[in-house]
Amino acid sequence: MGRIVWDQSGERLFETGVDHGVLFPVDGTIYGKGVAWNGLTQVTESPSGAEATALYADNIKYLSLMSAEDFGATVEAYTYPDEFAECDGSAAVSKGVMIGQQNRKTFGLAYRTKVGNDQNDNLGYKIHLIYGAKASPSERSYASVNDSPEAITFSWELTTTPINVTGHKPTALITIDSTKVDAQKLKQFEDILYGIDAPEFSQTNTYSVGDHVTYQSKVYKCKSAVSVAGAWSAEKWEEVTNVEARLPLPDEIIALFGTEG
Repeated sequence: MGRIVWDQSGERLFETGVDHGVLFPVDGTIYGKGVAWNGLTQVTESPSGAEATALYADNIKYLSLMSAEDFGATVEAYTYPDEFAECDGSAAVSKGVMIGQQNRKTFGLAYRTKVGNDQNDNLGYKIHLIYGAKASPSERSYASVNDSPEAITFSWELTTTPINVTGHKPTALITIDSTKVDAQKLKQFEDILYGIDAPEFSQTNTYSVGDHVTYQSKVYKCKSAVSVAGAWSAEKWEEVTNVEARLPLPDEIIALFGTEG
């Protein structure tokens, strides 16, 4: 093994930005259909706990016990989807009329951060998934418009309840790095997370394995690449029954991407 070298070209990595926000309100006991969260300005991840408690015996430090780890976050945005109202303790009593101080819905949240290095500002991205989140009441400050107008920034403190992961401790956070995972598996994952775009089938188009189309009001995925589609050929396509954006649970994500080994 050679001597360690620091700051080599292409290894000066950084993360920046936040976009592609998706809200997944919990419907009963499952995460419902995902909706776009426009106007995200900042997500601050705030893990806590995992603090050491020293135990002493025989006049020496005997061992250290670590406390349980918790995960919280702060979300800031210029706006929020209508579906977030129930997560923020509001309820609609009629169209356009909301009341506050109601029960707060649990939800999941997905967002993306950019990954770059010294050679490429757009090297890739990381997708962050938060599970079992609840939003605390937040302060809102309304000010008169003046010669330096500013849009209101909403802010919410999130607490989480971890969910089970087979073979691991429960978690409230999963991160997927596009620069490290298999590209084809990443596409499958994003089709689940963001939903499927399925244009109408065309006899003059070419299709690759994994492409989606709509044919006779049904959505299909290509399972056999074709240079020119020609007439519809059922054996080259398989029907897809769920095309809406949804939040996959940790075990499904692990099954898709595989495990280290």
